[in-house]
Amino acid sequence: MNIGQAARRSGLSTKMIRYYEAIGLLKPATRSDSGYRLYQDADLHSLAFIKRSRDLGFSLEEVGKLLTLWQDRQRASADVKALAMQHIDALNTRIKELVTLRDTLGELVSHCQGDDRPDCPILKELATGEAASCCHPAPTGSPTRHKRPNVTE
Repeated sequence: MNIGQAARRSGLSTKMIRYYEAIGLLKPATRSDSGYRLYQDADLHSLAFIKRSRDLGFSLEEVGKLLTLWQDRQRASADVKALAMQHIDALNTRIKELVTLRDTLGELVSHCQGDDRPDCPILKELATGEAASCCHPAPTGSPTRHKRPNVTE
């Protein structure tokens, strides 16, 4: 099947399939005489594996490790479990960071009057990192600062 058919069957875009091939997650496709990529059922299984792994939030590096483990029939399931547990730990950290972000934004929203006046603690926080003094009393002599989690990907 060609790349368009493989994309439809796998649920991935042709661009993503080419990308996964370019970075080595997917073995290079065989080519037709006219140079078109041709995919086999085994390629579709790999694409489905990659898609499911990505849907679960695994990084490309982790997906590569999982693919290697999946293709190694001599692997220990403990290796797979360890990788999955590391991912769960990372997800739990991310969840805590997102909860902190949600709570901070919720606090700002609850203090915004939402009326016709231009005064807005949400915009003040975004512009200066300091919430409006009427909304978040600060200890004497120090500005109010919200602790923001380090959210990176």
